[in-house]
Amino acid sequence: MAYLNPAAGAARQGKQTAAVVNAAAATATAAAGSTPTKAEYDALLADVNALRTKLNALLAAMRTSGQLAP
Repeated sequence: MAYLNPAAGAARQGKQTAAVVNAAAATATAAAGSTPTKAEYDALLADVNALRTKLNALLAAMRTSGQLAP
């Protein structure tokens, strides 16, 4: 998709970001009681860490393609 560069007065061709695969399905489930167990907490923590890794990969791909400032 092209965009206009006002400083140069010309259209530029945008670069495509490298593919980043979708995040896996969540493994955490709702707590069985009013207080989560260690296993429930650990499952949620693993999901959050996986999403953090995926987000960082997407941001790195966007920086590499020039869509995001380094």
